[in-house]
Amino acid sequence: MSHDAIRPAGPDTGTPDAPARDRPTEGGKQAMGGRGGAQGQGRRWRQLALLSAANSMDNTEQSVVSVMFPALRSALALPLSALSILMAVSKLVGVVTGPLWVLLAQRYSRKRVLALCSGLWGIWTITVGLAQNFSQLLILFTIAAGGFAGGGPLINGILADLFDDSARGRAAGYMYGLIALVTAVAGPLLGQLSQVEDGWRYGFFAAGAFNIVLGVLVLRFFDDPGVGAAEPQLSELDDTALRARTRPLTLRRAGELLRIRSVVMVLVQRILNGQLVMMSFTVVFLVDVGGFSNAEASLVIPPAALAYFLGNVLGGYVTDRVRRRFPRTGRIAVLQAATLAYAASAFLATQPAWSSLAVFAVFFGLMGVFQGFNPGINRPVLMAVTPPDLRSAAFALMLSAEAAGWALMTLLVGWLGEALGLRAALLWVGVVLVAVNGLLLTLLYRPYVRDVAAREADLARS
Repeated sequence: MSHDAIRPAGPDTGTPDAPARDRPTEGGKQAMGGRGGAQGQGRRWRQLALLSAANSMDNTEQSVVSVMFPALRSALALPLSALSILMAVSKLVGVVTGPLWVLLAQRYSRKRVLALCSGLWGIWTITVGLAQNFSQLLILFTIAAGGFAGGGPLINGILADLFDDSARGRAAGYMYGLIALVTAVAGPLLGQLSQVEDGWRYGFFAAGAFNIVLGVLVLRFFDDPGVGAAEPQLSELDDTALRARTRPLTLRRAGELLRIRSVVMVLVQRILNGQLVMMSFTVVFLVDVGGFSNAEASLVIPPAALAYFLGNVLGGYVTDRVRRRFPRTGRIAVLQAATLAYAASAFLATQPAWSSLAVFAVFFGLMGVFQGFNPGINRPVLMAVTPPDLRSAAFALMLSAEAAGWALMTLLVGWLGEALGLRAALLWVGVVLVAVNGLLLTLLYRPYVRDVAAREADLARS
């Protein structure tokens, strides 16, 4: 049965059908495996692998710019602030285009929209490699980023429909762990391209081609489970009833999310998250402050990315275990501890004047581990407090807030870097601000308990 066609009951809901045999009926076991048993479980993990590859595209495009910026800077005669502008503008455009892709997926199938924005849109990445000056680079890079911004909200919403609450930490951890592996492979390869004339162009060409291939794979192999398919409370609903309870997304409905206090707290936390910009400045920090070459500095990326992968997998596993032991406060406590540990690691990575690249690699690796805990916690937190048919919209809001925060922090690092030096800039943004953000998570404990209970009560009435 194809899930590509949209058969809304009433106004355009944009919700693909979910076959009854694939919807879970008993908590974690069925959500992991569906009624198809082990075969259904394997299918879900294969779907997750494909979604992970698609979700890596935004990260891959950013890697080309951040890893190869020293070479790009030399080729086009750019100042340090150009990196801040590129990263900031590419994130800010996602604040607008991310929600628009979600609205488009409500009218048409999530599968087709996902294949376009996370895959076939790679043609624009290829054109970035043809830029002859900074203005062309900025315009083309922004257009490319505007497409990839749609992948995150859609993919995170779909993940919640593949796995129930008991497994979402691991699923999110594995997803972002696979993205880290892509970065680990791409980082050193891109770094070596810096030694080739116009090597940065080949980086964009390769990333765009990879995008397009993945778009074709999504069209061919992805199978949309349907909105709400992993909720035990909805397991007895047939396809018609499941579609009927999915209301179309409107601005008024999206506004309901801002009345959920936990959602607002997550948005604030993502806006103020200084962790987001640190990897963007790792290579240029090691070149400008550490005195290493572009090719040498890029060698830190693989261990940091592998550490991030470890943090993703370990964080998802630990979070699911802690949640079972402390269902009310476990997730928030793990997130808070990981955030404060990241701040300490960032201080050790950027403030002492280490002479060895291996020492830098160790501390940037620790940063990667603790940052890796985030997706396996904040994604399930948002899923737990929002209705199934508003989850993609909630992730659009979260990723828009994250993009705005990333843009703000990137510009702040660029400005402070020009005024005080890059080491001082990373101290204020990557250490002090992250520590403050970790302390602010104390305010999330009580609202999270109330909002989870309210969402579960609402589903029980369905």
